[in-house]
Amino acid sequence: MKIQLHKQTSNVTVLILAILVTGLFSFSLPNKSISSETENPGNEKIIDKKAESMPIYGNWKSYTKKDGLPSDKIYCVRVDEDRVWAGTSQGLALLENGEWKVYTEEDGLAHRGVLSIDVSPVTGDLWIATMSGLNRFSGGKFDTYTQFNSGLANDVIYSVICDGKDVWVATGGGAGVLDTYTGKWGIYTDQNAPMHEPWTYNVCAGGGKIFIAAWGGGVIEWDKSTKRFRDYTDPDGEMEIDLFADDGLVHDITTAVSYDDDILWVATYFGLSRYDGNHWKGYFDHDSGLASNFINFVKADGPVAWLCTDDGLSSFNGETWVTYKNLGTNKSGNVIIDGNSERERILKATKSISHNFTIGVDFKDDEIWVATSKGLSRGEVVGQSDVKTSKL
Repeated sequence: MKIQLHKQTSNVTVLILAILVTGLFSFSLPNKSISSETENPGNEKIIDKKAESMPIYGNWKSYTKKDGLPSDKIYCVRVDEDRVWAGTSQGLALLENGEWKVYTEEDGLAHRGVLSIDVSPVTGDLWIATMSGLNRFSGGKFDTYTQFNSGLANDVIYSVICDGKDVWVATGGGAGVLDTYTGKWGIYTDQNAPMHEPWTYNVCAGGGKIFIAAWGGGVIEWDKSTKRFRDYTDPDGEMEIDLFADDGLVHDITTAVSYDDDILWVATYFGLSRYDGNHWKGYFDHDSGLASNFINFVKADGPVAWLCTDDGLSSFNGETWVTYKNLGTNKSGNVIIDGNSERERILKATKSISHNFTIGVDFKDDEIWVATSKGLSRGEVVGQSDVKTSKL
């Protein structure tokens, strides 16, 4: 399924597709928790704290239509305590008590194509971004917001997040925010915000700010205390390459933003950017462990950023890379630690993520859920980043 995200003057057409297929991905590890132990001169064992922050996942299980999903094309996944929600091309799916339940337009869903999901920390309501409107799912009932019955800027909604009582959306016609207490909308476009154009693709909250990924316009920051905007763009203005290293964003075509642990992570179709509030750092697939420069989504979990790319799933904590790739033959895969470096190690796994085209990720305790182009995958923590190849 092809979804045309945007056309710029160069007629660039981008595909956003998430088709998930199951791929059981498990390691032959002796236990679920392996820490980095080395000998110091005093013969006392020490723990590598960096390794503790970089988990390795295995024991993969995948879900597809055969298991009850409405489609193998999964666009997003959201864990809500003991429930797992999946947005697919053919409806909204809920995994609860081991069973899948599906919601479609017949149940009140605005559109069967569900691109983003979030849960309100205030009410517990589910907010659903679709290709033709915004839904709130509360008390078993769907409410729908569109351009015609609300202040929504555009009905094609790529991202939704809940920030306290406020619900933010990134749409094809600008970013918007709904105050759920007053019912009032705020709309931000190129007319009242520093955007190159009103096409917005992703939004996140953190550090008292809202960050908006604006297509061709970098990142727009909204400071909630000062009520002011600022933007971050690629200073060299070069659309083909990152001309000057670490001078700012690696590219203005941003696809996702995520903020945690005082770090802003920015995904683009040309590489990854990391911003600590003072300095920018860029990462690319040819000089780091990043699976691919074509990044669909980023989600930070504490100090670790998870990058969903078109050629595998990568994680990075600023020092160590761990990348997961399906080998495509018998559902086996590789776990690549610190790829493209002299420290590179490749761990063999009997099962892997469902597909290398990954587009969404979420977490619960020691579990990770990954949306891929051929199924929804669930993994468990089986070790840390110091695992040696000889242990597999």
